[in-house]
Parts: sequence; C-alpha cells; structure tokens
Amino acid sequence: MKKFPPLPKWTVVAPIAGWILLAGTQFNLGAAYSIILVLGLLGGVLSAVYHAEVVAHRVGEPYGTLVLALAVTLIEVALIVSLMLAGGEETMGLARDTVFAAIMIILNGIVGICLLAGASRHKEQTFGLLGVSASLATLAAIAVLTLVLPNYTSSVVGPVYSNSQLAFIAVISLVLYGTFVLVQTVRHRDYFLPDESTNDEEVHAAPPSVKVAWISGGLLLLCLGAVVLLAKSLAPTLEAVVASAGAPKTLVGIIIAAVVLLPEGLAAVRAARANRLQTSLNLALGSALASIGLTIPAVAIVSLTTGWTLSLGLDIKSTVLLLLSFIVATLSLGTGRTTVMQGTIHLVIFAVYLFTTIVP
Repeated sequence: MKKFPPLPKWTVVAPIAGWILLAGTQFNLGAAYSIILVLGLLGGVLSAVYHAEVVAHRVGEPYGTLVLALAVTLIEVALIVSLMLAGGEETMGLARDTVFAAIMIILNGIVGICLLAGASRHKEQTFGLLGVSASLATLAAIAVLTLVLPNYTSSVVGPVYSNSQLAFIAVISLVLYGTFVLVQTVRHRDYFLPDESTNDEEVHAAPPSVKVAWISGGLLLLCLGAVVLLAKSLAPTLEAVVASAGAPKTLVGIIIAAVVLLPEGLAAVRAARANRLQTSLNLALGSALASIGLTIPAVAIVSLTTGWTLSLGLDIKSTVLLLLSFIVATLSLGTGRTTVMQGTIHLVIFAVYLFTTIVP
C-alpha cells in the first residue's frame, strides 16, 4: 500500500496568502491589485480541492464528499445572510438568484463537464443508480417547492410566500435535506459508495493520519473563507466590468456563484477523469442539495425576523430552464451509464442558460 505523502508546502501557504491579500483590500491599491487578488483566489481554490481530497480520503465515502459540500455551503450561506442584512430589503431576491445559479451551474455545468471529461477518457462510465436517483428526487422536490410554487400560491400575491407558508417550506427543506443526509451516511450508505478500481492508486493509498486530516480540515476552512471573501471583494470590480460590457447585473451573481463552487467543481472533474463517476456525482448533486436545503431556511429566518419580504419565485424563462434541467438529468442519469452524449446535452443547456442571461 502506497504511503500517504506529506502536505505540499504550497497548499499551506495559499490560504495564509489569501487572508493576507484580503487584509490588503482595506487600502486603495489600484486596479493592479485586483489581478493579484484573482491569483490569490485561484490559489485558494486549488488548495481547497487538495485539502478536501485529503479529508475525504481519511473519512471515506460518502462522508468525504459531504464534508466539502457542507463546508462550502455553510460559508456561502453566511455570505448571503451577511449581504442581506447589510443591503436590507432591496436584497431579498439575492437568495433566489444565488440558489438558482448554483443549481444550474452544478446540474448542467459541473455535471456536464464531468460526464464529458470522464467519457472522453474512458468512453463509457457507470455509477450507482439508487444514490443518484435519491439525490435528484430530493433536489427536484426542494427546488420546485422553494423556487416555483411561490408563483402560484394565493394567500399572498407571488412570487412570495406568506409568513406561515415561508416557515413551513423552510422546515420542509430541512426535513428533506436531513433525511437525505441520513440515507446517504447511515441507512443506505452503500447506495453512494463507488466501485473502487484495483488499479486506482489514489483510492488504495494509505489514508492520512488523524493529525494530517485535522490540519487539512482547518486549512480547508481557511481556504474556503478566503475564496468567498476574495470573491466578495472583487465583486465591485466585476460589476464595473460587466456594466461596461453592457451585460445584465445578474451575470455578476452567476460569476460569483461559479467561483464559490470552483473547489467542488474541480474535485468532481478530477474524480470523473479518474473513472470515479460515483464520487463525482456525489460531490455535484450533494453540493446542490446542501446549497438549497440550507440556504432557504437561513434566509427564511432573516425574513421572518426582520419582517422583510423574501422574493423566491422564478420568472417564466428561469422556470422553464429549471424544469428542463431536471427532466434531462433524470433521463441522462436514469440508466446508470453515461457517454459523451449526456455530457454534451447538459453543457448545451448550460450554454443556453448563460446566453439567455446575457441576452434575455
């Protein structure tokens, strides 16, 4: 069994450098500093991917993928809530836009790249159908109940819920996500376990020590915190660039969501290329579930506490794309086998989503 290597120095330096660069944003250092911030952000993303894989190797599947999904989502939720509290009632559509962007990026962008990259290298890949089916069913239920149904309730004119409806949907989201985690980690853990290749050295290498895993876990949180806050600090510059290009402001939210999801996305693509599609899909779909299952209850609490109206319902165009994404995902992931065809379809839908965002 191959011995687990020591942590590379750059993976330790990257998160520290990210926080130092973040401190430098308190001073007006000009446009050139923004380029350095982008480099620091990318370094934090790559370091987060490495540390997430170390922790995942130590705790095993499917706990490893759950660790990364929850870590990213909790920081994302904290960022959304802080922006809502700072921006007031004008930001009450922020959660909807962020969650919808995350679902579309994951369900079509990340899944599409994983299927295409994996199939390009291995021609045909297989995965456990039961685990993916449970993930898609839970994700579809939460997404429709939180992002589509508010447009059709009558107690309050949409796209909003009444206070009692909002509290009920928040509880329902937690129940669905909590049940999914119970199934994934306890009751039916075997549904989410990958078929490990005997030739895969990464899978069969000796796991890291408990000390190394704890160090990586701490560095993972530092990386994710730096990535999210660096993305937030770059938002004004990004908004100026988007505005100068004449693109809609909603594109900024998509770009920031994509940056926040980069660690999970890169880890998922690496797993797919290593012919571990089950791990790849666990990461992608688990991230989408954590994003919507934890974000909606958090912002619901903010709305109910402050009395601000939370706008959740999507417009017709977004609703069509959301439902199309679930229909296609159900069909493309409904056989337990994938080729480049499925990956291409998902990426085409993602391209349509991006194009219609820029050219509505």
